Amino acid sequence: QVQLVESGGGLVQAGGSLRLSCAASGRTFSNYDIGWFRQAPGKAREFVGSINWSGAITNYADSVKGRFTISRDNAKNTMYLQMNSLKPEDTAVYTCAARYRYSLGSYDNWGQGTQVTVSA
Repeated sequence: QVQLVESGGGLVQAGGSLRLSCAASGRTFSNYDIGWFRQAPGKAREFVGSINWSGAITNYADSVKGRFTISRDNAKNTMYLQMNSLKPEDTAVYTCAARYRYSLGSYDNWGQGTQVTVSA
């Protein structure tokens, strides 16, 4: 198991930027793929983006492609979500999740989430 703690959320105006961090502990961070998910009030959780264990492969939801960037620093056991050109519809609780690099299953280690609010 790996423990995950998100930080960096807050209130920002539309068009602004935020950088979220996801700090890991407990296991070798570089053995885990990491994903970001978000859930807005009254809506289902949705995939935002992911980065593989080495950092070589990233994927993004169409809704954030070109605006959000995921990166990781395995030496610091931390993964980042840089969010630019934020929109009110990006308002949600953002949560990071980990999956062992050889796993064929879904993400099974989750953080508690951090709130992002984008005002119009």
